[in-house]
Amino acid sequence: MAPVRVSARTDLPVTAEEAWRRVLAWEDQIAWIEDAVSVRVLTSHRGGVGVIVAVRTRVLGVPLITDRLEVTVWDPPRRLVMAHRGLVRGVGEWLLHPVGGGTRFTWTEDLALPVPILGELLLLMYRPFMHRLMRSSLSNLNRMVHQQA
Repeated sequence: MAPVRVSARTDLPVTAEEAWRRVLAWEDQIAWIEDAVSVRVLTSHRGGVGVIVAVRTRVLGVPLITDRLEVTVWDPPRRLVMAHRGLVRGVGEWLLHPVGGGTRFTWTEDLALPVPILGELLLLMYRPFMHRLMRSSLSNLNRMVHQQA
């Protein structure tokens, strides 16, 4: 299974520390992540390696999948890596880098479906839609940060 990579980025007008605080307000992610219906923390701790969250996700607009994500790298305020532990496999990474007076936020997903060949083809066909969702999500986040700044 070769993973399919999708990436998007935006520049936020806040420090990396403030950006980290905002993007990791788990339950509030539904306000900016376009395809997220709900986000629930399943572990007793909310920060650090080992945190597990359940994200109910829309596929083509339909709430269809609950993805279990586990934090595998927690490096505030620079880097978060989460492993997809549900039907979709792979990792998502959020990088925050200071730029000018703000923070560049880069979101990358390397995803695979556990169905040989067919899974890869489905993800390749879905990739342009995922890219639009990620860009739209980051635009939502940027707008929210600007409004609250």
